[in-house]
Amino acid sequence: MAKRRKKAAKKTKKKAKKKAKKRRR
Repeated sequence: MAKRRKKAAKKTKKKAKKKAKKRRR
């Protein structure tokens, strides 16, 4: 389960980065 949690965390981090980019514009 630990591996699965890490993958999910990575996905949310990527989404947060995309949102941050949109906010900057």
